[in-house]
Amino acid sequence: MEYQTRYRSATVGSNALDIDQGLRAFMLGVYNRMAGALALTGLVAYWASGALLPLINGGMWLVLALLPLPFVLAVSYGVYRFSLPVANALFWLFSAAMGLSLSTIFVRYTSASIAQVFFITAGTFAAASLYGYTTRKDLSSMGGFLMMGLFGIIIASLVNIFLASSALTFVVSVIAVLIFTGLTAYDTQEIKQDYLSNGAVFGFDSPGRSAIYGALNLYLDFINIMTNLLQLIGVKRD
Repeated sequence: MEYQTRYRSATVGSNALDIDQGLRAFMLGVYNRMAGALALTGLVAYWASGALLPLINGGMWLVLALLPLPFVLAVSYGVYRFSLPVANALFWLFSAAMGLSLSTIFVRYTSASIAQVFFITAGTFAAASLYGYTTRKDLSSMGGFLMMGLFGIIIASLVNIFLASSALTFVVSVIAVLIFTGLTAYDTQEIKQDYLSNGAVFGFDSPGRSAIYGALNLYLDFINIMTNLLQLIGVKRD
């Protein structure tokens, strides 16, 4: 269903209730898609931590770590260019690839620690996303600041590959948790405004494409909060 058709039908007679119900259904679809992707990632990561353990210990961890990169680029490109079923398939393939990449956390950290950090992440994410959905404050001004912080994190992480500084790792992880928590609120508001503006924020022609793109952004926010919290409070295996 195209945005224009959906928008006209929702605003005939200025029925704000129809818009509100449509928005809730749309956001629920985005959250369900994101949750499904997280579940797939977790299952693949758990399976791969045992099945691919020889590869991980044999130095192939870097290949696994970089595996999601081409998929996330394909999803970002595909949402705009490919048919909706293809874009949807790429989204799920990316989620599975991310599971392979994150399989190393089941090797490095205890299961109890991973579960604890997951629930802390879920609570943090839920609070930030709820704020982004309900606040009347325009968070668009945060976007540029948060992206600058994100680029700073990436640069610092690359530099730390050579420095191997535990202090820098700690600082980067703390800042990353703050940045991605802020991005969760920002992305949630962007997704909401995209629906209400008839797709003007993301520029897609249908709510289906917006849902995939929105779920991808929230998924990445969640994963980055969790992995950085693991760096801070995760308990490593002996």
